Amino acid sequence: MANEPHPYKISVPQEALDELKQRLSFTKFPSQLRGDRPWDFGAPVADVKRLTNYWKDGFDWRKAEAKLNELPQYKVKIAVDDIGELDLHFVHQPSPVKNAIPLLFSHGWPGSFVEITKLLPLLKGSDGVPAFHVVAPSLPNFGFSDGIEQRGFTLTKYAETLHKLMLKLGYDKYVTQGGDWGFSITRCIDLLYPDHCMASHINMVLAKPPEFSKNPLLALQHAMLPYSQREKDGFKRSEWFDQEGYGYNLLQSTKPQTIGFALADSPVALLAWIFEKLHDWTDSYPWTDDELLTWISIYWFSTAGPEASARIYYESIHPEPFSSVGTRNRLRDYIPHVKLGVAHFPREISVLPKTWAATIAPVVYQSEHDYGGHFAAWEHPELIADDLRKMFGKSGPCYGIVKGRDGY
Repeated sequence: MANEPHPYKISVPQEALDELKQRLSFTKFPSQLRGDRPWDFGAPVADVKRLTNYWKDGFDWRKAEAKLNELPQYKVKIAVDDIGELDLHFVHQPSPVKNAIPLLFSHGWPGSFVEITKLLPLLKGSDGVPAFHVVAPSLPNFGFSDGIEQRGFTLTKYAETLHKLMLKLGYDKYVTQGGDWGFSITRCIDLLYPDHCMASHINMVLAKPPEFSKNPLLALQHAMLPYSQREKDGFKRSEWFDQEGYGYNLLQSTKPQTIGFALADSPVALLAWIFEKLHDWTDSYPWTDDELLTWISIYWFSTAGPEASARIYYESIHPEPFSSVGTRNRLRDYIPHVKLGVAHFPREISVLPKTWAATIAPVVYQSEHDYGGHFAAWEHPELIADDLRKMFGKSGPCYGIVKGRDGY
């Protein structure tokens, strides 16, 4: 049938690989201040030089590409209101369990669909744990999905695109999981499509302190009980990010086109820009050079170009036409009807108390993990899988929430 999902394999043209090597060979590196804390200034020159040389002379993209192509990838056209048709790339792993729960996984920046890789084998279902039909798209402007070159692709459009993908795949009722922009898109889906999205699980929290006018019991608890050491450490981590790690966000939220020149023209600029975040936002995750360059190569070879992904920051706070739906502030307020599970990781970039998280939705499950950072599904997929099993399993608060698809 026309416009049905069709299998897709990544195949970067050889000319693109040749051009990348040529660009890498002409790199001019910046100077570096001497000292024993080079990461204070950003990605260290020595590390970027090492990665650049390996990207040029050692890294085997074809090997990485073949590994990525082991994932069950597809493309399909999705019609987005006021935008038109988009060619959407996605991973789709149906479980062999007939009544598996449809799960929509949404990545963020500087992640991609690749973040689902380690979760897939853990969500098929076995030994009395619930099974999931997993759908993990490349967001528009990311990976191997189409880019958008007209203004107005706000968070509500991302939510609409992913929701329509689930409907296209026959999943009228589903659940979601996400972090980073996946947090915002998941929350937007909760707000716009509560009759379809039955529950969500997030691994990053953006929220406000409880207020007596809105959350009297939580506000009383917040006022009466002292912060735990974990919560104090969380505030320190969040403060560090706001003061030392937020510059990229201000730039991409205000002038994404300007940084776009560097990202589109220089693979080393892209490498340094993303490498810094992969280092700073994780919990001492032991990145291999092959992992780093696979993640960054997905951006370099992306359909829309590496600069396109930065626009989500601008569009999220400058929505046109203006609507309060889908703005950052609205998505940090209470959204009813859709049950929420929250995973707390100590090296996330926003680490807030459980009482704060409880203000944004009917929260039915919260977990506090002893380790892990921003890219939880990649750093510790077993913890995300365990959360989903506990939340949607037979003794969990969301067991049977998708009618006829209880995971067993």
